[in-house]
Amino acid sequence: MSGKWLELLKQIAPRTTRAAVIREQANAAGIAQFSAIQALAPSLRVQVSPINVRNASEIESGIATFARTADGGLIVTGSATATIHRHLILKLAAQYKLPAIYNNRPAAVDGGLISYGPDRVDEYRRAASYVDRILKGEKPADLPVQAPTKYELVVNLKAAKALGLTVPDKLLVADDEVVE
Repeated sequence: MSGKWLELLKQIAPRTTRAAVIREQANAAGIAQFSAIQALAPSLRVQVSPINVRNASEIESGIATFARTADGGLIVTGSATATIHRHLILKLAAQYKLPAIYNNRPAAVDGGLISYGPDRVDEYRRAASYVDRILKGEKPADLPVQAPTKYELVVNLKAAKALGLTVPDKLLVADDEVVE
């Protein structure tokens, strides 16, 4: 999924030649996500760099420093810090006119350009079936680990307009929700 974030960012903002990946360095998932993005970057002609964050001041200074050079975009990976400071990241992306892709729907609904991630409602429905199976006597250790099976793409047309971007038709056709 991490590589898909870079692909989508490049599709919606084709002039992007640099991408900052906001992640928690101590989070193993953040490291793996960055590696996947970094592996795909050369084929898309995008230079990627991490912005390691633990708090609001690191988010502010990291994005401000990154925004000093043109043609940049942001990839906001899933982490507690990014979730807690979602509104700050949204504000800074808008302030510095950085196209950004987020890992969850609420960010795009709240003003972010685009989001792509697991459909949380679907995950909760599937978790309920696990609870049912456990209540009927199955051992939790015997149940297989499941990965998300349904993903959702949300595009915010108001954010695209503010950034002077034209959303490609193929993204509009593929998305699950358009925020206007």
